[in-house]
This record gives sequence, structure tokens and C-alpha cells, in this order.
Amino acid sequence: MKASEIREMNPDELTGELEAMERRLFEIRTQAVTEKLEDPSRLTRLKRDIARIKTVMRERELARRKSAETA
Repeated sequence: MKASEIREMNPDELTGELEAMERRLFEIRTQAVTEKLEDPSRLTRLKRDIARIKTVMRERELARRKSAETA
């Protein structure tokens, strides 16, 4: 998932996507412990996507705070 795609999402979609990705990450980690993963790079990609979503959410939070302070 690209950052530009993430920035186009509304806050509710971001929250839902974040929860789904964290659930998938847990499942993949569990699978990695119990058996061999077919695609180990998927774990890394998922972690990075989660970080991208959290970054965009934080950017929006800071922008809201800044606009509230100036208003």
C-alpha cells in the first residue's frame, strides 16, 4: 500500500484498515513460529504498511491540533 493511497482514506477507513493489518500481522507471526512461511517478506511489508498508516494518522492529529491552536 502506498502512502498516497493511505492519505486518500478517511479516518474511519484508516482505523479499520489498521485493525485488520494488525490482526493479519498477529496471524503471520503465529504462523512463523509454528510453521515455515511461504513468503517471509510479507511480514516486513505488513509492518511497514502499519507504520505508514500510523504516520498518516499522527500527521492528521498534529494538523488538527495546530489548526485548533491558531483558531
